[in-house]
Amino acid sequence: MMTISPIAHFHSPLTSKFGIPRQSGIADTLRGTIVFTPEYRDADALRGLEGFDFLWIIWGFSENVDATKHSTVRPPRLGGNTRLGVFATRSPFRPNNLGLSSVEIASIEFDTAEGPVIEVVGADLMDGTPIYDLKPYLPEFDSHPNAKAGFVSSNEWKPLEVEFLPSASLDAFTPTDIKTITQLLSQDPRPHYHTSPDRIYGMTYKGHDIRFRVEGGKAIIERVGILEGRR
Repeated sequence: MMTISPIAHFHSPLTSKFGIPRQSGIADTLRGTIVFTPEYRDADALRGLEGFDFLWIIWGFSENVDATKHSTVRPPRLGGNTRLGVFATRSPFRPNNLGLSSVEIASIEFDTAEGPVIEVVGADLMDGTPIYDLKPYLPEFDSHPNAKAGFVSSNEWKPLEVEFLPSASLDAFTPTDIKTITQLLSQDPRPHYHTSPDRIYGMTYKGHDIRFRVEGGKAIIERVGILEGRR
């Protein structure tokens, strides 16, 4: 039996599971930071990492620890109705709650008040996610551009259009924030058994509650509010 403990935690503007990208790299403007736990705040452990562009993160689905796990799951790419084996999917409901993501390294600060900090782009992790290991991405060995991709190759994913209504105040967001929100919502974060055009959904981003509905292939953002406790 192996016992593992976090070496770091992830910090992200996304503070709930809803809206998290289904894969890393989908939201290529979404930034987050890797902050090490006190016992691993050793800059020597990162020596040489600045020579790499991408990083593998081994992390934990901390919000799913107590969830019931099954041998089959329903991938959103297949409309949420077809079951496949859990090991043939990227489902977050895994036996050992472990996730694997490839992210782009934006910068590395070796000497901050919190020790060395890595800023990355495109991660599919929510705020507070425990990280168990990091490894550099090696394109010579990790990239297989001609590999088959099972049901992903044979089922096209059609992104949603995203519309901001005048009632949705965007004053709190930068142009990059707006691009990131657009990327996140274009991937349709709803459960795929939800089809009502009247249902309102909420996604948290940088302390704000973004309320939207989906109608006719379009995510319509109706309002943006400050989360309770953030005022």
